[in-house]
Amino acid sequence: MNQRHDIGLPELARDEPPLKGVRVLDLSRVLAAPFCAMMLADLGAEVTKVEHPKGGDQTRHWGTAIQGGERTYYLAINRTKQSVAIDFSKPEGAELVKALARESDILVENYMLGTLERYGLGYEALRKENPKLIYCSVSGYGRTGPSAQRPGYDSVIQAESGLMSITGEPEGEASKAGVPICDITAGMYATQAILAAFVRRLRNGRGEAIDIALFDCTLANHVSVAANALLLNRAPGRYGNSHADIIPQGLYHAADGPIMFHVGSDVQFARFCSEVLDMPGLATDPRFVDNDARRANRDALDELMSARLRTRSRHEWVPLFRRAGVPAGLVQNVLEALNSDESKARGMVCEIDHPTAGRIRLVNSPLKMQESSLAPPKAPPLFGEHTDLILGERLHLDADAIARLREQNIVR
Repeated sequence: MNQRHDIGLPELARDEPPLKGVRVLDLSRVLAAPFCAMMLADLGAEVTKVEHPKGGDQTRHWGTAIQGGERTYYLAINRTKQSVAIDFSKPEGAELVKALARESDILVENYMLGTLERYGLGYEALRKENPKLIYCSVSGYGRTGPSAQRPGYDSVIQAESGLMSITGEPEGEASKAGVPICDITAGMYATQAILAAFVRRLRNGRGEAIDIALFDCTLANHVSVAANALLLNRAPGRYGNSHADIIPQGLYHAADGPIMFHVGSDVQFARFCSEVLDMPGLATDPRFVDNDARRANRDALDELMSARLRTRSRHEWVPLFRRAGVPAGLVQNVLEALNSDESKARGMVCEIDHPTAGRIRLVNSPLKMQESSLAPPKAPPLFGEHTDLILGERLHLDADAIARLREQNIVR
């Protein structure tokens, strides 16, 4: 058996983050790629966020300003990073970023095609400086293809990918999702690809170029909807809160408000009819006896269920669903969900001390592992907060050299 390549990482003790000792250079802004870099930081990587000295990441100016002037959007996707402000459009700034790339394991970027290449910071240039570098590019449409030069934003990707065409009420307009789901999932796919490339590097010692497109990721997210479209050669429609294939599922109204439930099998449907609705005859009715029959007769089933569900309150129905083992829940707003007992039990909200905003609450990482821990969440960095630290400790520049760079507006 071939010996694994030694990348010089320390042995991990129990409960240490799995990416401890891994360095990530985050040359990204806005959401998809910064979200990827934040996930790597959660896993213990040392993430250095490089921002332009004039304004920094655009999200520093998006969302609502809280105490201290920080913005909610930026705070959501940059925890546990360090910030260094470098203008790499200037030769000396580009050399600083190149020096950071030499000692990094992973680079994440989302600039327009050709931007970083102009400054000698593209993959081909940096792989000569660091053959082990894993270089991940995240963009709207990828680095190849007819749209490679186009900027890509989540809402437009939702439209072009077909996602909007299947979202919304059947008789209403196409609608986008309530969160930037294309950005979020692209960041998750990017993280997955980076970790796979890192495992590959353990085996052969070589880096990798990764090309992640929001458009590609959103097409992949269509899963069964895409299979239906391709195999049946038919564009799928919108089903609102119902499901195209699995019946019954959806939002129904009890006497005092909405309740969402999902019946996932014929066995569950039989329990639903007898133990929840107290209408056991529905499960043996030829119109509803199996999922194919229910799909063909969904309107008739909806009418019967809707009439029955309006006879009791939500708080009467939910315990019946629970006892029957049929997934169901109340429709909560986001704040209710974040403050719920389930969220508290799972540690999904963390409290962090922020240098200007004070004690703030943010969503925590959803990752849970038995043998490892995640990195303790730290406040998203202030703009250029770690410039002196990074340039001094990692690039060994003295105070006079850093002051000169600052006077020339190369760093902040």
